[in-house]
This record gives sequence, structure tokens and C-alpha cells, in this order.
Amino acid sequence: MESLKKASLVLFPILVLSLFNHSNAAGIAVYWGQNGGEGSLADTCNTGNYEFVNIAFLSTFGSGQTPQLNLAGHCDPSSNGCTGFSSEIQTCQNRGIKVLLSLGGSAGTYSLNSADDATQLANYLWDNFLGGQSGSRPLGDAVLDGVDFDIESGGSNHYDDLARALNSLSSQKKVYLSAAPQCIIPDQHLDAAIQTGLFDYVWVQFYNNPSCQYSNGDTTNLINSWNQWITVPASLVFMGLPASDAAAPSGGFVSTDVLTSQVLPVIKQSSKYGGVMLWDRFNDVQTGYSAAIIGKLQLNHSFIIGYESVLEKAWMSNDRCVEDSLSSGGRFVGELLGSSSSHPSDQTFNQDQGGAFRPSSGSLLQNLIF
Repeated sequence: MESLKKASLVLFPILVLSLFNHSNAAGIAVYWGQNGGEGSLADTCNTGNYEFVNIAFLSTFGSGQTPQLNLAGHCDPSSNGCTGFSSEIQTCQNRGIKVLLSLGGSAGTYSLNSADDATQLANYLWDNFLGGQSGSRPLGDAVLDGVDFDIESGGSNHYDDLARALNSLSSQKKVYLSAAPQCIIPDQHLDAAIQTGLFDYVWVQFYNNPSCQYSNGDTTNLINSWNQWITVPASLVFMGLPASDAAAPSGGFVSTDVLTSQVLPVIKQSSKYGGVMLWDRFNDVQTGYSAAIIGKLQLNHSFIIGYESVLEKAWMSNDRCVEDSLSSGGRFVGELLGSSSSHPSDQTFNQDQGGAFRPSSGSLLQNLIF
């Protein structure tokens, strides 16, 4: 019986942790590539602050144009000068970071004039950046994880066809799809694509758009727009923000204090909450924005601490130690299972006279452990 109790104490937190990682993970996506002063791609990933890095941009494509990569200040793709980034991309991926190629941008020359044009672009992306093969891969042999749609000009036609074409290639290797629409909904350029339901991540640009951004200490427009965006058929939605005031000439900068105290507590309530997107790495270097918020993004970030406390003491034979473990770690498990407060769920735990938290009679945790 004693060994069963100990085993349950270990297995249950592992089970809950797996659920935590599946449903409550949140992270930061960042755009890299448009300023030579932002540091290398490897340095960006080695900060440990990001879950996604969007290489920006493939800024010329479609309508008969030869696709062209523009990594301002970093390398010259016309002379194969960007192939050295292959090892840096692999460094990022070895850290579990997804690296995507971003299409478009605010200053590109791009459009798609037919469904066939979209299919041709998808095949080009597959052969030159994803799981296919080509003798002229601009970023070398590294295989990117997916494609980001940052379409801000050139019309809206056939990006839904591009999404379908890229998705059809996922049977060979998963191609993650993300989109960066403006916060005005529906987005002028990407609505049809997003409505396909094929996008894994939608990081909405809640800046440079006064009607749906934070302004003058008021979060109303920002939150109202967020509540509209979480209804779109996407797996996860991110709040896209400028990493500095200078990064958004038309406004929308949210200080880290306001974000963590007024915005995150609201947007975390959505099951589609994925985290925060930042424009861009250069501005993040200047302000340290990602470092200031990374510990605040998770729904139950402190649960890990409680879990480790339980697991560390679970095999100790002294019952009091087991109870103390539940006292220190149980509050976080209780929060995960039945409460959004910083205290154990009334339905999951009771506190005994000694101050230790014990699972309530009939609760899942009580049945597993006692």
C-alpha cells in the first residue's frame, strides 16, 4: 500500500504535467531579419526567450516574379550569402524552437494572380526552404518548420489556395502555418486564408491600428478586438505587440507592466491563447521586453515549481513529508484542476489541522493517492 501511494504521488503529477504542457503552454514569437543590429539568429534563439522565430522576409514573389529573400543587413541572398544561416537555424531547432519563413512584409513586392500561381509558390517554398530538394536553397540545407503569412499589400487573392497547397505537402513533413493579420477584423488580405482553418498560429498585429489597439491607458479596444480574433478557426491566437514604442509609429505599444497586470490576465482565459508575438528582435534587444514578460505568459507557470516539490519528496517514507509535499505543490495542482486563484480548489483540496493540503473526499486526486 505504501509503495502504491508513492507511485501514485509520482505518476499523478506527471499525468497532470503532460496535460499542462499540452493545454497551457504559451510562448513568444519574434520576427528576425530586418535589422543587422539585432544580432545573429543563433544569439536570438540562445536567449531562451522565444518559442518561434519568423525569418523576415521573402519579400518578392508571385505573378511571374523570381522569389527573393530580403534579410536587411544580414546577408546577400543574390550571391548565396545567406546559406551560412543553415547551422544557426539548426541551433534554434535543437533548442525546440520553431523557425518559419515569413512571406510579405510592409515593403515587399508580391501578389498571387491565380490558384496555379499559389501552387507554384508552394512548390518553390517546399523545394527551397522546407522538406524538398533544390540546388539553390537560399538558407542552405536547413529545413524550416513552416511558413508565416505577413501579407500587407498586393491584394488578397489566392492566399487561401497557398495555404491549401502548403498543407497538402504536410503529408510528407508537417508544415506549420502562421498568419500575422492586422487587428481590424476581417483582415483585408488574409481573411480568406485564415477561414480555411489550416493555420496553426495566428499572431494578430495589435498595433499601428488605432481602432483596435491599446491607447492612452485604455485597454478597451485592444481587449474587444482580441475577443473577436479568438473566434477565428485557428489552433492558437497570439497577441502581437511592438517590442518598443519606436517599433509602432502609429501607436499600440503596451508597457510590460500594463501587459502583465491588465492584459494577460484577461487574454489567458481563452482556450486559444498562445502567447505574445513581438515586432521585432531588434526592438526587443533595445528594451528587454521579452525577458520582462516571459515568466508571466503561462496560465499556471508556478505549477512546475509545485510539481517539482511533490516529485522531489514523493519517495520519502515519512508521511509528514508527503503531506508537506502536497502542501507546497498541491495548491498548484488544485489551481490547475479546479481554480483560477492562487489557492487550492475548494473542490479538490481540504486543509487539515496541521496546515497540510489533503485531497477532498471523492476527488480525482484523493482516489489516485489515498
